[in-house]
Amino acid sequence: MTCFPRLSRRLGFSTERSYEVDDEVAGIHNVKTYSYKELSIATNDFTFANKIGEGGFGSVYKGRLKNGKIAAIKVLSAESRQGVGEFLTEINVISEIEHENLVKLYGCCVEGNHRILVYNYLENNSLAQTLLGGGHSSLHFSWRARSRIAIGVARGLAFLHEEVRPHIVHRDIKASNILLDKDLNPKISDFGLAKLIPSHMTHVSTRVAGTIGYLAPEYAIRGQLTRKADIYSFGVLLVEIVSGRCNTNTRLPIEEQYILERTWELYERRELVALVDTSLNGDFDAEQACRFLKIGLLCTQDTPKLRPSMSIVVQMLTGQISVDNRKIMKPGLISDFMDLKVRGSPKTKPHSKISSYTASSSSDTIDNSTFSSETTTYATTFTTTYDKSADVSM
Repeated sequence: MTCFPRLSRRLGFSTERSYEVDDEVAGIHNVKTYSYKELSIATNDFTFANKIGEGGFGSVYKGRLKNGKIAAIKVLSAESRQGVGEFLTEINVISEIEHENLVKLYGCCVEGNHRILVYNYLENNSLAQTLLGGGHSSLHFSWRARSRIAIGVARGLAFLHEEVRPHIVHRDIKASNILLDKDLNPKISDFGLAKLIPSHMTHVSTRVAGTIGYLAPEYAIRGQLTRKADIYSFGVLLVEIVSGRCNTNTRLPIEEQYILERTWELYERRELVALVDTSLNGDFDAEQACRFLKIGLLCTQDTPKLRPSMSIVVQMLTGQISVDNRKIMKPGLISDFMDLKVRGSPKTKPHSKISSYTASSSSDTIDNSTFSSETTTYATTFTTTYDKSADVSM
């Protein structure tokens, strides 16, 4: 993939000319460069009426490009924690690959201190805003739609993990990074935290970054990143899709607050069907729903080597491989938080009329030893059932 050796030194320059783009960006294959003026016109000067999302990274606007295409225009704020490195990573990773279940990058703008990414516009926002948004969406997610979404995300991840060379670990698979088109087809978005893992390597050691609730315990503890970390995150997401609820909800009774703990409890009692979203009013395939929940548990097992690859997950989701003959072990759980240095946005509106079109990698994420929440700030630490001697192989 293309590298950007000089770009990072130029991104922060204040511009004295109307349009300046680094040579490396201008030369990237399949990535168009836009001027700031062009994108300003597309969004009617970035008017509030065209704003469709915001987060720690900045804001997202709906705009019409000169060729008539509707685009999602992601403007990074000067204070964004998604810095130069993440910006370059997102361009580098997504510009080189294309898949029906990944967002499509149209291009970028690097002009003065402006850093902007231009993506295809997806009409139905994110899973976090719609399916898990607590009634803030008018969309109805039938069981068939949920099944298609789960399989689509799995196929997108299998493509990143197994078909792309070097392999790509997304590192921030979560509901807010799964966008939906007009037909509710899922697209994996936000590649700012992605890492490349050459096929000859078992893992890479890196700073811990990801989102609490989706973060694999062994990665949080040891910083040794493999594709198994994404698989853990997908397992959490899969349970969310079936249940229609977020992975953590402190308003519920204590025994139901953490979705993986609840799923394991119901699995042991052979009552998994009780976790299926009640908004479906019983209109779902119970056998398939329970199979999906078992797959979610397989993906989040405490020992990474026991988690199936994403290609196997796809085959299990589609019924090509049986789940029932696989032994399911207790999931790896991050069940308590104390003494973890916190940094975040202490005051933000919990629900504005602006939807979260795509979440920043800094929203509710761990970055090294820091945790940022868009709505609150508190000190935490990890306690986990993870066996530190467990295998961390790919």
